[in-house]
Amino acid sequence: MSILYNRPDLAKQVNDVAEVAGYLWTKGWAERNGGNITVNVTEHIDDEIRKMPAIGPVTPIGMTLPNLKGTYFYCKGTNRRMRDLARWPMDNGSIIRITDDCAHYEIIADNLVKPTSELPSHLAVHNYLIGKGSNYKASVHTHPIELVAMSHNPEFLKKDVLTNILWSMIPETKAFCPRGLGIVPYMLPSSNELAEATIKAIDDDYDVVMWEKHGVFAVGPDVMEAFDMIDTLTKSAIIYRDALSMGFVPDGMSQEQMKEISTVFNLPK
Repeated sequence: MSILYNRPDLAKQVNDVAEVAGYLWTKGWAERNGGNITVNVTEHIDDEIRKMPAIGPVTPIGMTLPNLKGTYFYCKGTNRRMRDLARWPMDNGSIIRITDDCAHYEIIADNLVKPTSELPSHLAVHNYLIGKGSNYKASVHTHPIELVAMSHNPEFLKKDVLTNILWSMIPETKAFCPRGLGIVPYMLPSSNELAEATIKAIDDDYDVVMWEKHGVFAVGPDVMEAFDMIDTLTKSAIIYRDALSMGFVPDGMSQEQMKEISTVFNLPK
């Protein structure tokens, strides 16, 4: 019997991940096994689950993360496809428990599905978020075509150049992605260096970070909010691209117009 049986709150967390996984696939952002989702589900774990034995070996994370003691995460499995996760989330992902030494994890349900190879990066970010007192529970990594394409232009990799272009394309982007898009220069996927650079970018007050020539990494209070920010930023990238394809560089909203949106929506300046 699935761990989700008769646990509607926990089931909703997993089902929301499955729904987002389907969106990522249909948008073309999750080729083969591309992308990862990790959600902190600790608040939905009951005493019965806490007593459950592990179904696999205790596995090193590769780093010690002191804020994660006794936490639980739902994670996409390594080499698993988003399109399969969307249909069978507990066959293509697993629930893991972080051990008391904060340096290992163990799978507790439902199947022995090894988590994503980028688990250390995701967990390091969650460790940072907990330490900061953030209410963010979800991290999403995916490969939005238009945003990745823009990361191949060195000019767009300068601080907040791409943020201001994307904000200016449509009012909703400034309203719903008020912290913009952080930039992390290309680094080896799954490396500790990439994790550290991502945390630095989030610490600089970004919720969505572009990994140059790779993809984006977003954090949010839940998986839907994290997805929505990526989706909104990508809409702006598509508008920018389509304007160029029509033969002109889009004007975009002025700085004054964007400041007006910030004032109306009480956004960070």
